[in-house]
Amino acid sequence: MPGLIEDYAVIGDLQTAALVGRDGSIDWLCLPRFDSPACFAALLHDDSAGHWRIAPAAGGHATRRRYRGETLILETEWETPEGSVRVIDCMPPRGRAADVVRIVEGLSGAVPMRMQMRLRFDYGQVAPWVRRHGGDLGAIAGPDAVWLSTDTELGGTSRSTIADFTVRAGQRVPFVLTYRPSHLPRPEPVDAYRAVAETEQFWTQWIGHCSYRGRWPEAVRRALITLKALTYAPTGGIVAAATTSLPEQLGGPRNWDYRYCWLRDATFTLQALLGTGFAEEAKAWREWLLRAVAGDPAKLQIMYGLDGARRLPEYTIDELSGYEGAKPVRIGNAAADQFQLDVWGEVLEGMHLGREAGIDPMETAWEVQRELLDFLEGNWRRPDNSLWEVRGPRQQFVHSKVLAWTGFDRAIAAVRHHGLDGPIDRWRAVRDEIHTEVCQRGFDADRNTFTQFYGSRGLDAALLLLPRVGFLPWDDQRMIGTVDAIQRELCTDGFVLRYHPQQDENVDGLPGTEGAFLACTFWLVDALHGIGRQEEATALFGRLLDLRNDVGLLAEEYDPVTGRHLGNTPQAFSLVGLVNSARQLSGTTTRTSASAEEQHAHA
Repeated sequence: MPGLIEDYAVIGDLQTAALVGRDGSIDWLCLPRFDSPACFAALLHDDSAGHWRIAPAAGGHATRRRYRGETLILETEWETPEGSVRVIDCMPPRGRAADVVRIVEGLSGAVPMRMQMRLRFDYGQVAPWVRRHGGDLGAIAGPDAVWLSTDTELGGTSRSTIADFTVRAGQRVPFVLTYRPSHLPRPEPVDAYRAVAETEQFWTQWIGHCSYRGRWPEAVRRALITLKALTYAPTGGIVAAATTSLPEQLGGPRNWDYRYCWLRDATFTLQALLGTGFAEEAKAWREWLLRAVAGDPAKLQIMYGLDGARRLPEYTIDELSGYEGAKPVRIGNAAADQFQLDVWGEVLEGMHLGREAGIDPMETAWEVQRELLDFLEGNWRRPDNSLWEVRGPRQQFVHSKVLAWTGFDRAIAAVRHHGLDGPIDRWRAVRDEIHTEVCQRGFDADRNTFTQFYGSRGLDAALLLLPRVGFLPWDDQRMIGTVDAIQRELCTDGFVLRYHPQQDENVDGLPGTEGAFLACTFWLVDALHGIGRQEEATALFGRLLDLRNDVGLLAEEYDPVTGRHLGNTPQAFSLVGLVNSARQLSGTTTRTSASAEEQHAHA
C-alpha cells in the first residue's frame, strides 16, 4: 500500500517529478512530462500499478533521510542489524532524455539489498514488453520506452524486475532509468556518478541567486527549490502540484488533477519569485501567462496545460482504487471550462507586477490587457464559480468582484504611472461602482464581516485577501471584523478552511468535507500581521512550519484531527504562501495596489 502523503519526498528534472517514499519506493512518476500518463502509479492503487523500490531486503521505513544541502538530491539511510546503507536519488536536469538516477552506497557492514521494479504504463494499465540488452533491460509499450542500466545482475518474473545483492562499506551500486519515445533509438545512459555531481552543481548554483535575507531562511529556500522543481522548463509554466487525485478527504470524492498551470497562481508566484531575487523565473512565468491568455478574452480559462494547451478533458480511471480508496481517480480537469470572474483580475494584477518590476514588454502586453479590460467591463456583474471552482450554482462571489475591482485599479495605475493609453475616467467609474456594490451587498453589518457571496451567511477564506490587493486598508473595522469572524467560524484548531461546503445549501455542489487549506492559513498569517497582531501571526506561521514533512514539503491541506496531509503534493500554492508570509513577517514586502492614496476615500 502507498505511504502517508507526508511520507513522500520529491525529485525532478524541471519537466516531471517522482515521489519517493520512506520505504525507498518511487510510487509516482509520469514520463516524459508532469501531465503524461504515469508509469509508476502505486500511489493511487497498490504496487501492481507500478513502483520502483530499492531498500534493504528486510524492508521497512528508512531510519533517516534528507536532501543533500540545498539541492533536490534525496539521501535515504537505513540502519540494520547487518550494517547501514544509503540510497541516493535524483533526476538530473533534462538532457536528451529523462533519467532517474539511484545509487546504493554502503556505509558500514554488509547489507542485503533488493531492487524491485514493476513498470506499468498508462496509469498502471499497460504491462510493457521487456527485453534484455546485454546486462541492461529495455521495456516498450506503445509510444513509451525505458531502459534500466546497472552494474548488478537483473532477474525477476513476468510481473517485475528484481536484483538481489549485498552492499558493503565503501561500495556503490548505480541504477539509471532512462525514458525516450519508443520510435527513437536508445540514448546513451548517463554516468550515474557524474549525473549526481552535475545535479548538485545545478541546484547549488540556482539557489545561490536567492536574495532573501529575512527570517526562516532555511524554510524559504527549501520552498523555493521545490517551487523551481514544479516548473516546466521548456515553457516557464508552473504546475499546481506533481500529482493527481490525492484526496482532500480520505475516502471521499474531492480528488482533482493538479498537474496544470492555474492563472490565479500567477500573482502570488510572481510576488514570491520577484521578492527573493529570481527575476528570470518570474519573467518566464509571466511570459507563459501572456502566451496562454492571448486570443479571445471571452475565452480566458482558469488553467492551461504546461505549454498553454486549452483542452484538458476530465475523465476517470475506474481500474485504480484511489489513494486509500478515495475514488474516482481523475485525469484532466473539467474546471478549466468554468467561468471564474476573478481570473481576469488575477491576470491584470500579474501584468501589473511585471510592469512594476520592469519585466513587462509594454506594447504587446498592454494590447492584451486592454482586451481583457473590455471583456471585464461588460461581464463583471455576472455570477461565477469563484476561485474555489465550486460545482454548485453560480453566485455573486465577493472575492470575484474584488478581483474585478483590482483589474480596473491596476489599469488606472498603468495609465497614471507608466504613461500607457486608456479611458482612465471610465475605468475609475467602473472601479468605484464595483467597490460601492461590494461594500453594500457583500458585507453583513450585523456580524461585521464580509460574506462569501451576496446574501450569504457563509464566510470565505479569500476575504482575507481584500486588503492585500488594496480594496480596503488593513485598519478598516470591516476587515478587522472579517478576520475575527474567519477565526471564529472558519478555523479548526487555528487552521483555516476555505469555506464550509455545506453552508448556504451546499454551496459547492459536492458531497463530503475537506481539510484545512494551508495557503488560506498563510493568508491568515498575513492578515494578522496586517491588523497589527504580530505575535499571533508569528505563532501561527511557526505552527505551519511544523506541518512540513521531514524534508520540508507541504501538501494542499491538513487534517487537524488526524494530523495528516491531504490533497495533492507538493503543492505550489502552499509553498508560495510560506515564502510570501515569511517575507511579510520579515518586512520585505511592498504594497502592490496603486490606489493606496485613494483607499480611505473608499472606506
